[in-house]
Amino acid sequence: MSLTAGIVGLPNVGKSTLFNAITKAGAEMANYPFATIDPNVGMVEVPDKRLARIDELIPAKKIIHTTFEFTDIAGIVKGASKGEGLGNKFLENIRQVDAIVHVVRAFDDDNITHVSGKIDPIDDMETINMELAIADLDSVNKRYDRVMKVARAGDKEAKAEKAVLDKIKPVLEEGNAVRSIDFNEDEQKIVKGLFLLTSKPVLYVANIAEDAMADPDAVPYVQQVKTEAAKEGAEVIALCAEAEEEISELDDADKADFLEAEGVDESGLDKLIKASYHLLGLATFFTAGGKETRAWTFHRGMKAPQVAGIIHSDFERGFIRAETMSFADLDKYGSTAAVREAGRLRAEGKEYEVQDGDIIEFRFNV
Repeated sequence: MSLTAGIVGLPNVGKSTLFNAITKAGAEMANYPFATIDPNVGMVEVPDKRLARIDELIPAKKIIHTTFEFTDIAGIVKGASKGEGLGNKFLENIRQVDAIVHVVRAFDDDNITHVSGKIDPIDDMETINMELAIADLDSVNKRYDRVMKVARAGDKEAKAEKAVLDKIKPVLEEGNAVRSIDFNEDEQKIVKGLFLLTSKPVLYVANIAEDAMADPDAVPYVQQVKTEAAKEGAEVIALCAEAEEEISELDDADKADFLEAEGVDESGLDKLIKASYHLLGLATFFTAGGKETRAWTFHRGMKAPQVAGIIHSDFERGFIRAETMSFADLDKYGSTAAVREAGRLRAEGKEYEVQDGDIIEFRFNV
């Protein structure tokens, strides 16, 4: 399941530094000789301590983490929606991603010039969000003209789409995001087909100075970002991109020492990966023992046959049942046999909704 978050931001906010940290960290992954899929895509492992515990209780020859992709989106300036700077490339790249990681500068440094001449996180956020809204409004207006003609002729689908466009247009005209609108299930399907930039979920990253890593909430700029993000119900994480780039080059022992010295227990990159993963409604199931113990990504709400298909299409096509136990039960009882004796090993059928942390052995016949 290939999903990607696009990293956006104004010039000199730390966007490229953060992406460098991602690609360097990914380059160290055991199962991926080099993390960069192409010049602007980096793949990283989703950190998950459960894998080591599963391997301890159900030994395998190797462990494979699930992965997540980040795309470094071309820089943006005011007027991008009209083609200024690399605007057209920016807009095209962002249409291809599933979520947006919006990097905002939250540090002072006279040696790094800000594109607008001052440090103002809220203005930075509004600049990019307004450009995306303008681009979406242009798309909606073009679509609106086509749909109106068909709707007037009595086409039901066109009428339904027109109703959604009627809902979207005034919001975009105010410079607000489509994701701020509540849609029912049928409307959501129509919105998805419009491929609007502001309909994508967003995570804000406040890029702070290294000396603020131990207590980022004490930074006024971070509070400004959180206040602004709260207006659209978006999450904010704070990290130091420069420090993350340095951390990405360290081995595990030195990385732990660095974090301890900074007064933090988890790298910002790990926090970013986890937050991006959950932003898209993703979860993890495991297969265990034998050749490999492996983590797999799935969308929350998927049923057992669909999840089986993530491993191989034959698993879904010939699905019989999913022999399932939770990680919590394995961790508690200490072995598959003990889980079974406790009556916690389950045979789940086609209607079972897979849960995060499920350890599954699929039975199938083709």
